[in-house]
Amino acid sequence: MKNMKRYIYTVLSAAAVMLALAGCRNEELDPVSVIVIDQYEQNDFDRWLEANFVNPYNIDFDYRYQMKESDLNYYTVPADMDCSIMMAHLVKYLCVDTYDEVAGADFTRGYFPKMFFLIGEWEYRNNGTYILGTAEGGKKILLSGLNYLPTILAKGADYLNHYYIKTIHHEFTHILNQTKEYPADFQLITGSGYVADSWSESPYNSEYLKNGYISSYAQHSPGEDFAEMLSIYVTNPQSYWDEQLSGAGDSAKYITEKLDAVRAYMSESWGIDIDVLRKTILRRQGDVVAGKIDLTDITLR
Repeated sequence: MKNMKRYIYTVLSAAAVMLALAGCRNEELDPVSVIVIDQYEQNDFDRWLEANFVNPYNIDFDYRYQMKESDLNYYTVPADMDCSIMMAHLVKYLCVDTYDEVAGADFTRGYFPKMFFLIGEWEYRNNGTYILGTAEGGKKILLSGLNYLPTILAKGADYLNHYYIKTIHHEFTHILNQTKEYPADFQLITGSGYVADSWSESPYNSEYLKNGYISSYAQHSPGEDFAEMLSIYVTNPQSYWDEQLSGAGDSAKYITEKLDAVRAYMSESWGIDIDVLRKTILRRQGDVVAGKIDLTDITLR
């Protein structure tokens, strides 16, 4: 009897589904889609971005929050409009215009990332660290923590570099490496010292210089090591670099050997002298810190 009941229920369920499908076939579809695509009218900032990023470089500078571009593993918030305007100026003056000056506009158009996506908060990991930025597929750079920009900018060049500008050059290095690989010999210089995600833990977070790394995060992997070497070198003066080498002691030779490899790669693969690149970045950075660049002006000229 139980089997008979189960059979009857199954037949009735199947019959109900068939009736429902038949009913659907007789209904007319609603012409109004249930899928809603965000629409907005262009504002002055959109027009400024179009004139300074989209038209000359085909770069999408996306400051509006989009779920599809966000990493759902983290709690994130939209970027503040005023902070987004400031960051757009910083990216343009300190990065895009820098590479135009040093390597030419064709290089910038060809290789600089085609999308920037901004979020207001940092992406916090469970181990207490947080993500400043990421590069995806050689085309997109995520910049987080935008809503802290005014506070960080007020603290000076070192803070601006650490949280944003150095991050952009770091991620752009990954993009260049994805296009033309760096020499395999680079990873052999301190090949046994990479510790993956343990880089933020003791003793690695304090003894990285003596281990032959320019930063704690450089210990993560050869690719991160290479990007840290280049981005830290070009965004800091020689006095800072000399201080780091002094703190490395006997391991300074490994950092110097890595820098030589980075210098050769950028020259031979991209025709860029990293000392000229650094000089240009620092000059432009000085202009920003001195208040010579209006980071709020979005008028079209």
